[in-house]
Amino acid sequence: MNKSQLVEAVALESNLQKVDARKAVDALIHVIHQSLQEGERITLSGLGSFTVQQHAERMGRNPRTGAPVPIPARKSIKFRPLIEIE
Repeated sequence: MNKSQLVEAVALESNLQKVDARKAVDALIHVIHQSLQEGERITLSGLGSFTVQQHAERMGRNPRTGAPVPIPARKSIKFRPLIEIE
């Protein structure tokens, strides 16, 4: 499902116009993005939780030459589902 399909599904499920459903989906994405940038954990009951995970700097290897290569520290988003799909 892509964003357009999600907007259409939200519009049908909530009896909203597609324009209003798009605004709601865009607002949800914006709020999630801002909260994750601030390092907050987001839990959506019945769906899952989003957290920011910090990865430390480490040394890797160039597979061609075998030379050590530094891999910089980074942050990534982790999603843990709370529902099971049958």
